[in-house]
Amino acid sequence: MIEPRARRPRLFLVDDHQLLLEGLELALRDRFDIVGTTTAGTGVVESCRELKPDAVLLDLSLPDRSGLEIIADLRAELPQIKIVVVTMHADRVMADASLQTGAHGFLPKDAGIPELTNAITRVLAGHRVISDRIPKLITTRSSVADAALGLAQLTPRQRKIVHLIGEGQRTSDIAAELGCSAATVSFHRMSIRKALGLQSEFALLRYALLVRLSEQETS
Repeated sequence: MIEPRARRPRLFLVDDHQLLLEGLELALRDRFDIVGTTTAGTGVVESCRELKPDAVLLDLSLPDRSGLEIIADLRAELPQIKIVVVTMHADRVMADASLQTGAHGFLPKDAGIPELTNAITRVLAGHRVISDRIPKLITTRSSVADAALGLAQLTPRQRKIVHLIGEGQRTSDIAAELGCSAATVSFHRMSIRKALGLQSEFALLRYALLVRLSEQETS
């Protein structure tokens, strides 16, 4: 009698570099079924609803959406799916924010395939996993204080938007709270980045999280 083949875990891969996606797919397909890949954040939830993966490997630095926004959306709409963040940023601020938002694992991209495979397996078994390569604490406490000082360069509306970003609010949520369009919020985000010398949306997100930390420390 032929034993039925055990069901293999299904993965959906999200990264902004096509070459890395292809490398991950090759490295992981011996143990997992790769049901889909994408280089964009838009449409991840819809794809997961259709493809029904057991876990999503998610980059935080995407061209069109924050990885934290995608984590929040997945947890709200498809809470059964496990989320493992795989990022180039070995950053405690982002690790804590990702796990607080609802991710189940956090690894830097230099972790290697054995560590990644082990993390996916553990997450699917119900554990939360954070790589030993991630610092245990935020080592640059001055950056927390410096973040608050930067707020003085912003308008009251821009400061409000920074606070909302730090709370994990999406552009659409911020627009609804402020009574303006998403395009207006996007314009403000660009202006905030320019005023603070931040080169990317990821840098803006990290800045907003540091502002939240600074205010928690002084409250």
